[in-house]
Amino acid sequence: MKNTALSHIHEQLGAKMVPFAGFNMPVQYEGINIEHETVRNAVGVFDVSHMGEFFLKGKNALALIQKVTSNDASKLVDGKIQYSCLPNNDGGIVDDLLVYRITEEEYMLVVNASNIEKDWNWISQHNDLGVEMINASDAYSLLAVQGPKTSEALQSLTDIELSSMEYYSFKIGEFAGFKDIIVSATGYTGSGGFEIYIKNKDAEAVWNAVFKAGAAVDIKPIGLAARDTLRLEMGFCLYGNDINDTTSPIEAGLGWITKFTKDFINSEALKKQKEEGVTKKLIAFEITGKGIPRHGYEIVDENGTVIGEVTSGTMSPSLKKGIGMGYVTKEYAKRDTEIFIQVRKKAIPAKIVRLPFYKA
Repeated sequence: MKNTALSHIHEQLGAKMVPFAGFNMPVQYEGINIEHETVRNAVGVFDVSHMGEFFLKGKNALALIQKVTSNDASKLVDGKIQYSCLPNNDGGIVDDLLVYRITEEEYMLVVNASNIEKDWNWISQHNDLGVEMINASDAYSLLAVQGPKTSEALQSLTDIELSSMEYYSFKIGEFAGFKDIIVSATGYTGSGGFEIYIKNKDAEAVWNAVFKAGAAVDIKPIGLAARDTLRLEMGFCLYGNDINDTTSPIEAGLGWITKFTKDFINSEALKKQKEEGVTKKLIAFEITGKGIPRHGYEIVDENGTVIGEVTSGTMSPSLKKGIGMGYVTKEYAKRDTEIFIQVRKKAIPAKIVRLPFYKA
């Protein structure tokens, strides 16, 4: 089990620690609901140092990214970020990721912790273009500072004008007295904020500076459990739940990051799938009865026939009702369709809705 550079701090703060993607991570501090509301209304800090960072360098860096990712990275300019995925050869997804353009010949890819080795091997095996690849995952720590008061909390630590940064953009500058820090206007919560990439040796000093600067707005540490409820309220896919090696980006509603203006791995098959349609679709639903949906629960029709499966589910702290996502056969995928979630021996009524669940 790996520790992050901040694991000892989480333990000192009394966090409940759990194994996650091979790391010893804080799942909660005060409690999921309290931490969730802190991010929705003020500002909270996640240690997400388990995420992976790859740097791709050279004149063919973009060409390699174009080959292995579904989105069109040629649209990026310096300082911009793109959400994308790595399609496999079988119609599924190796991983979803963020692509940062640092310069015309240098990019950073941010990948999921559980897929670092898999992604590295996948991209490496397709690198016949002489692109220099650096796996810096073990060298970097990552803080996700999230919530509507984040700019106010962090501005005293940097000359970067935080409030004017556009969503999915980043700047490299001084932060908390350290130089060449990547600050990006990204996150996984839907409540705004920034992600800060720092070298492991500087992580504790930056963590302490962030909490000192944010004390006036009651900044708090947040665990991974609240991160999951926050992302689900926004309808953001979680790799391993809502997308995986067997789900296609078209089925998952990720056609918007699947651009057929270029050739990429398995693009012909995915294009055909988009044109001909899919047999199952990822849908969002709200429970209209009483019950909490969970990953793996069956989705059934009014006759009890299985039509799909829940991939993510929870009791929404913001909406105070059960919400979830799951795959159903296409004829049941229209909005407002009534479906039922099999919770133990009871079929709980639910309705298909439009994302996001949480309207800020």
